[in-house]
Amino acid sequence: MNTAPTPTAQALVLDYGGVICLTAFERLPLIERKLDLKPGSIAWRGPFDPAGDDLWRDMLADRISEREYWQRRAAEVGRLVGQEWTEARMLMQQGQDDRPEATTRPEAMAAVQAVRAAGRRVGVLSNEMDLFNGPEFRTRLPIMGLMHTIVDATYTGILKPDARAYRAVAEALDVPLAQCLMVDDQPRNIEGARQAGMQVEWFDVTRPAETYARVLERLGVDARLLQPGQERVVS
Repeated sequence: MNTAPTPTAQALVLDYGGVICLTAFERLPLIERKLDLKPGSIAWRGPFDPAGDDLWRDMLADRISEREYWQRRAAEVGRLVGQEWTEARMLMQQGQDDRPEATTRPEAMAAVQAVRAAGRRVGVLSNEMDLFNGPEFRTRLPIMGLMHTIVDATYTGILKPDARAYRAVAEALDVPLAQCLMVDDQPRNIEGARQAGMQVEWFDVTRPAETYARVLERLGVDARLLQPGQERVVS
């Protein structure tokens, strides 16, 4: 007998960085190659090695913001190549592949396609998608064409975990907050969504296939439609 709970989420809301796209940590080998740096020149690994990344732990403890984390990391990498990098975008653009879709997690594309095929709505709620990547980048990502809405604080100025951000994406999707499932890799944003009235699923960037399988299950979508990729480990 099937004892699985009846799904109540009718819409999927995804963060962009880390959830839809590979994290910058996973792209560090590419960044080092592009900048002609020796492998391992960039030592910090964020969630893949929090014990070895003091600044990441400061961010998780709310001593600095995520934007500040990446601005400071960008400045550090800029100094490695003798340049003054003042924006996180300067680092992120080094991690962009010649094929933009290569930065999209295959699990994300499979999950979004499955959710849409099941008649559910899908949207993006990001704090800095265009701020970090540039506005033209998203136009080259096939997965963005599958979204019913994209709400980006680059333009709204309202950052997660502000409750207004979650209300904005729910209104854009025309789905009640309580029927939206928010997926984010930052605990503070997950807690903000929970307090705003959304259902939540924390995204483990070290286990993307497992997380997306749970997401599909909570939406009542057949998880067999998801073809899990190999879990990525930063080297």
